[in-house]
Amino acid sequence: MSNFMKYNAMHFDTLREIANIGSGNAIAALGKMLGHKIRMSVPVINLVDFKDIAKFIGGAENIIIGILVGISGEINGIMMFMVKQDSAANLLDILMGSAGRAGGAERDVLNFTEVEHSALTEIGNILCSSYLGSLSSLINKRIIPSVPMLSIDMANAILSVPAIEFGKVADQALFIESVFQAETQNVSGYFLLVPDLPSFNLILSSLGVE
Repeated sequence: MSNFMKYNAMHFDTLREIANIGSGNAIAALGKMLGHKIRMSVPVINLVDFKDIAKFIGGAENIIIGILVGISGEINGIMMFMVKQDSAANLLDILMGSAGRAGGAERDVLNFTEVEHSALTEIGNILCSSYLGSLSSLINKRIIPSVPMLSIDMANAILSVPAIEFGKVADQALFIESVFQAETQNVSGYFLLVPDLPSFNLILSSLGVE
């Protein structure tokens, strides 16, 4: 099993720049979808052990929404966009208006309707696809995102998918927190990028980092 922290500060700076560009373009694409200008804070980027990721999103038993996209082509792995309950409600308010939802902003996400599930899935799909499109352009490699899958569950359950799938080859993942605002709604979203180890090395070498 490999630990990404064996890479030096130059490698991490490169990953940080990829994350900045990818998340910035993803949020810009979301703004076009929502029809609102979005202001985004500088994303917080870390290489995080799988076992510690849940701590960053409210704890292992916190209910979150995760949209998972598989990655294939010349880069293989997965990407996930995650939001907490309040941020999910805020996103739906921006997209559908509070009158378009069956409840208020505090409504339990476990009771979201199928329409709201579809809306959140599409939001996650746009964010992940835009991020991966930026990465593809940066490294000049073909990246094919899969059909997105939405899950609503405790954080440890949702994170078990990437942990089981990629914990065999790596201890860590690139974890990106993006805080942005549309109208008066604040949203905290989390990107989780988990390339397999050959793809991780290919990303760095494509950018001239050895």
